[in-house]
Amino acid sequence: MNGEVSPAERPDDAPAELRASHADRDRVVEELRIAAGDGRLTAEELDERLEAALTARTYRELAVLTADLPAAGAQPGAASTAQPKDLIRVVRHGGNAKHTGRWVVPKRMEIQVTGGNARLDFTEAVITQPTLHIDMHLKGGNFIIVTRPGVVVDTNEIAATGGQIKVRPEGPQTPVVLTIEISGEIWGGNVRVGPPRRTFWQRLSRRPARPSGSSTS
Repeated sequence: MNGEVSPAERPDDAPAELRASHADRDRVVEELRIAAGDGRLTAEELDERLEAALTARTYRELAVLTADLPAAGAQPGAASTAQPKDLIRVVRHGGNAKHTGRWVVPKRMEIQVTGGNARLDFTEAVITQPTLHIDMHLKGGNFIIVTRPGVVVDTNEIAATGGQIKVRPEGPQTPVVLTIEISGEIWGGNVRVGPPRRTFWQRLSRRPARPSGSSTS
């Protein structure tokens, strides 16, 4: 409809039952994506709200979805948003390295592991940009990536010699919040990508798996 005004631009006294446009829905989807990346929404809440946003017909229906979230760009109680590092290097020889819990995803990572293990857990990670490139060199170790809805991993640029690359699907498709592009080489090592594994009782009760940790090292 021509002349349509988005919720952010419409006058305060405009009826909440005015019809929303595709641009209005896209704006709310982006706010929800950012809120989930900041840890304000769980994966289940994000899925529910994204589905509602994409099918919303009025301003009122969209407003309900962000009513308990700060305005875009606002950070109550904080002077500024988390700033990602340009580069994080991980080098291990026979040891273990992990990034879990609430950690800020950098723009790029270089990972070199020989006979050890490296683990990146994105279930609670703070995502501030759409892409992460990882340059990986793995010899006889394990590189594990734990995903969450909206995090996709591209392993097509990995050259493997005597190793194994295994990617488990996340489940129902959701809007992509982060694309992880991995390039490099593995010799006799393993790369495993997938959502958190469920315990026996979680599988029995069909409960979602919890993040594997809450510390960064």
